[in-house]
Amino acid sequence: MELRKPYRVGVIGLGNMGARYLEALHANPNYRVRWVCDKNPARLAWASELIHQVIAGEDADQLIEEVEVDILGVFTLADARPHFIRAALRRRQHVIAEKPIAASIPEEEALLREIEASDRLVAVNLFNRNAWYHREIQTFIQEGEIGELAILDISHQTPGAMPDQEHGPEGPPFHDCGMHYIDLARWYAKSEIERWDAMGLRLWNWSEPWWGTAHGHFQNGVVFKVTVGFTYGQLAQRQVTQCSLEAIGTLGVVRMQHDFNEVVIKYHGVTRTEEKRGAYTGKNVGKLCQVFAESLATGRNIGFPTVRDSVIASRVSQEMLDLSRQRGAPVVGTLEEMARIRLHKEAFAPS
Repeated sequence: MELRKPYRVGVIGLGNMGARYLEALHANPNYRVRWVCDKNPARLAWASELIHQVIAGEDADQLIEEVEVDILGVFTLADARPHFIRAALRRRQHVIAEKPIAASIPEEEALLREIEASDRLVAVNLFNRNAWYHREIQTFIQEGEIGELAILDISHQTPGAMPDQEHGPEGPPFHDCGMHYIDLARWYAKSEIERWDAMGLRLWNWSEPWWGTAHGHFQNGVVFKVTVGFTYGQLAQRQVTQCSLEAIGTLGVVRMQHDFNEVVIKYHGVTRTEEKRGAYTGKNVGKLCQVFAESLATGRNIGFPTVRDSVIASRVSQEMLDLSRQRGAPVVGTLEEMARIRLHKEAFAPS
């Protein structure tokens, strides 16, 4: 769907996710990127090469004040996001932001109140909600093929980033990454968590849990387990992942697994037994940008993830991580092993 008038956009932050957003926004005829901001001159040069005539600078506050846009894309680290989101609201701009929207739960909740008191549309990239495979699985469940949803078992375990690498204000895996999967469970259950327990593991004798698991149940009775860790076969000769969702119902089951390239869904319903394969679509920023443009044209949210969903997932995953810390997460492995893994990763990293 192409709208009549392109929305003017300013983009702050051109790191890994910011670059993906910039490419998606530039490729979408509903948007015109007017300016970009980053502290790294090389990233600004890349953006200027991608989008001719774009205004590029290192001072975001100046760009916000001097170059009028309709939408602000906030793709900085979490500790810088509140300042820019508030600046956008003051100038009556809409916002697309990465998660979490702040570096602490109290600040996220304060910002949520400000956003919900405004009339601006603000989207947060909870990418699972835009994934074709999760939408298809939910349709299968809604058709009654597995009866009533009863159990959700979600795993996101990868070699991932090592704990001595910079992981910034977003925190360890169970918060930074795990909030996506707490949100996924909540989205499937269509309910709020009523009771839960959590534990973590301090792999390689690191100071914080780099693996965590939580289980519990929602107010509607659906039981869940979510496991997240960047600890899966770090030095395996052939690296693998365990990224999966199992939705067990009173009558049937759906199983999904992906390896960051291909998604495999196995449907075991009361009238249908099928297997479907398709491409893994990553962070789905292109889909988010399109839904956001259509929402702006409609004047209401027609399907993008909300700030409230993001803040709830952030708060719950943080509380689960905190509990695992308070209980004294057990330690397995040594710092020497971690150093060995790090050297291996650096040796084989793309130049």
